Amino acid sequence: MLKRAKLILLVTFFTQVLAAQTSVWFFQDATNSGFYDTGLAFKTAPSFVEQTGVSGDKIPTNTQYVYQGNNSLKLRWISQAGGDWSALVIAPGFAFQDIKLTDTLAFWAYAPTGLTKAVMPKIFLETAPANSKTRKYNISDYSNNIPAATWAEVKIPLSIFTQDAANSALDFSKTKAIIFGQNAADGVEQTVYIDNVRAYKASASGNLLAPTNNKATNYENHIELTWSRGEGTPDAYQIWRSTDNGTTYTFLKTTADTQRIYIDYIGSDLNSISYKYKVKAVNGGSESPFSNEATGAKRAMTDDELMTMVQRYTFRYFWDFAHPTSGMSRERNASLNTVTTGGTGFGVMAFPVAIERGFIGRSEGAKQLLKIVSFLETAERFKGVFPHWMDGNTGKTIPFSNLDNGGDLVETSFLMQGLLTCKQYFDKTDADEVLLRQKITKLWEEVDWNWYRRNNSGVLYWHWSPNYDWQMNFPLYGYYEALITYVLAIASPTKSVPASLYQTGWTGRPSYRNGQTYYGYKLDVGPLAGGPLFFAHYSFLGFDPRNKRDAYTNYFTHNKNQSLVNWTFCKENPRQWAGYSADSWGLTSSDDPNGYSAHEPLGSNDNGTISPTAALSSMPYTPAQSMAALKHFYRKEGAKLWGTMGFYDAFNPTKNWYASSYLAIDQGPIIAMIENHRTGLLWKLFMKNPEIKTALD
Repeated sequence: MLKRAKLILLVTFFTQVLAAQTSVWFFQDATNSGFYDTGLAFKTAPSFVEQTGVSGDKIPTNTQYVYQGNNSLKLRWISQAGGDWSALVIAPGFAFQDIKLTDTLAFWAYAPTGLTKAVMPKIFLETAPANSKTRKYNISDYSNNIPAATWAEVKIPLSIFTQDAANSALDFSKTKAIIFGQNAADGVEQTVYIDNVRAYKASASGNLLAPTNNKATNYENHIELTWSRGEGTPDAYQIWRSTDNGTTYTFLKTTADTQRIYIDYIGSDLNSISYKYKVKAVNGGSESPFSNEATGAKRAMTDDELMTMVQRYTFRYFWDFAHPTSGMSRERNASLNTVTTGGTGFGVMAFPVAIERGFIGRSEGAKQLLKIVSFLETAERFKGVFPHWMDGNTGKTIPFSNLDNGGDLVETSFLMQGLLTCKQYFDKTDADEVLLRQKITKLWEEVDWNWYRRNNSGVLYWHWSPNYDWQMNFPLYGYYEALITYVLAIASPTKSVPASLYQTGWTGRPSYRNGQTYYGYKLDVGPLAGGPLFFAHYSFLGFDPRNKRDAYTNYFTHNKNQSLVNWTFCKENPRQWAGYSADSWGLTSSDDPNGYSAHEPLGSNDNGTISPTAALSSMPYTPAQSMAALKHFYRKEGAKLWGTMGFYDAFNPTKNWYASSYLAIDQGPIIAMIENHRTGLLWKLFMKNPEIKTALD
């Protein structure tokens, strides 16, 4: 729990993956009502700029004046002599963006009463190195007056942006923000609405042909549209929809070229309507003809179909969004080259599920896993133990914190849990599967669990660094997510620890035991009210808790009771948070309006944030309550909570906040634990490893 809580300090500005492309987006739509979560506004008196949001420093959004999509950014300011203001438009997830391959900065502007050139803001960029900014430029040099009540596009050549005098070398491959700022200090209130903020390569438009293979896939409350790029080099696509059988089409939204997928979340209304869709490719002022027409209609779905849908979408995080060089799982959807050891372990456990459910083929799954384990063979290790984070291109350690730049035993145990599960699944005699098993065995046998006893002490330690030795000083005393670490350390066929270490270490302190009853459910072990729900998930994606116990508790019973305490706390809602109910529940470590926190019943970090992974990953323990939550998240919150890789990480109805993030450590347990509820597949596979049976005996 303490380890996971460190992410509060580390979830900052990550880089976002960008394939070769001609368009980079900073703003299309805000997922939250009333503000753009990654749009920051600052002011210095006596100047003023409108700010809003949970933290009071967000750029407001508006649904009345919209160029495309659902909302636009609202800039309302008063510029005064001696003051200043600025509004930073940052890509979702606070991700750095690579604009080196683009040549034009563009956005659409709308002023209800018009905006003259004389009062237009200045514009500039912020890039790496940290807090480095370009010189400021007058938007009026590149725009005419904006007429009243008319959308006008402003285009600015990126070649004008040069470094500030104090910064000799700016890195435009890591562009943090497009910034609007104070210009004329006239003391007059001005308002302009901004939409579709992007950088693109105008010179690459070429001869745009229509997108091809436009296809609609039907689900209960949404229709998914996918298409292929036509000839030419589009920087974006326009989505058009008809509700009158193709007689008239209405523009819906623009998507970036890297995202040739669109989710039309319609909701529960108009169930009988058939929808038709067309797509256009665009680049600057160029547009392609329409694609072929695709027809979609919502359909009723069974519980099994809904679970499969969630698993299929969530699997995209580990397949479509996998790091291209290593094949490993990125830490979050705003990560470029930062890959995660434990999250990859969760991700590879999804491969057998995806094959059995028909999402991918067995051969392609084996080849991708070979790519991952081959990379792991060359990656940096510390006595056979991997770091928490690595560079997905080089395998070099990315420090998790100042002292945490070495081996991470717990994250490595999550990885090994996943690899050992796959070793049992890929049991055929073809060359790929034989080689895969050999490589997994070698990685598994090279982990020196015994080293992490710290000179034969009576407990395992989480971290060791060749630079800082044992300064992290984190002994693994239970009860939290690290049970699997002791199971694997005892089970190791080459570098095991004594079985007695489970008693002297994991259960060896009074803090292991609880014995209290909460809402009628007794918790034999663990912290107050059970703690965040990932305690009941991470160690049990492969390790089957059914009929397993130590001297103090039955693991399955404990996990079930912890889940029921969590559910009951949300149902009873003693702190009166908006959105908590019997169908809307789940407290665990996740993103929240203030960054990242370990949310738990009765804890000080319970701030109204609900994390879908918490309820969904408890499916084996609380099937009825978890299925009700799945339906609520999709049917009631889906317009803001459902994306191309499944449910976003978290939401907070009290603060009207919805994440735009996906995290590997939260995505993986959803797939695994839904499958363990449905078939027990991953439990069966992991427990087939002969070393595990020996360790339990």
